[in-house]
Amino acid sequence: MTLQEIKALMAFNTWANRRFFEAVGQLSHEQYTRDMHSSHGGIHGTLVHIVGTEGLWLARWQKHPDPSAGLPSQGHSLADLRALWEQTRADMGQFLDGLNDQKLQEILTATTRAGTFSNPYWQMIQHVVDHSSYHRGQIVTMLRQLGVTPPSTGLIRFYREPATQA
Repeated sequence: MTLQEIKALMAFNTWANRRFFEAVGQLSHEQYTRDMHSSHGGIHGTLVHIVGTEGLWLARWQKHPDPSAGLPSQGHSLADLRALWEQTRADMGQFLDGLNDQKLQEILTATTRAGTFSNPYWQMIQHVVDHSSYHRGQIVTMLRQLGVTPPSTGLIRFYREPATQA
């Protein structure tokens, strides 16, 4: 996988996350915070999980001694959560700008809740995009259960939108 391909995937992830932040911003507070009995409670809990996980992986890649420091909590408001995600996104962009094709192939050992694993950077970055996509899919279901039309965030749509190609 090349750096150009990785940057395209991360641009897709940013584009999709922004669409979801805009969509859930239209919900009432009750809808946004309602317990939908999903894997992270509801829409808010799932967004907290997405934002926290993206920040956690970035901290691992940057080799922070405590990657879980600064993770968002359920107590964050939507505005605070979006601001935290925007900062994480900017930091992620800076991290990606420091990579090259060779660095993407380097193996990093990371300790997660599931154990200690060694993978090349490109696989971990792909995982972050896949993880966020999976949980955005859960939010799609929750929005539909609330009678709300979810945003369309398929990868092909991203590729087809001229504004994303800039």
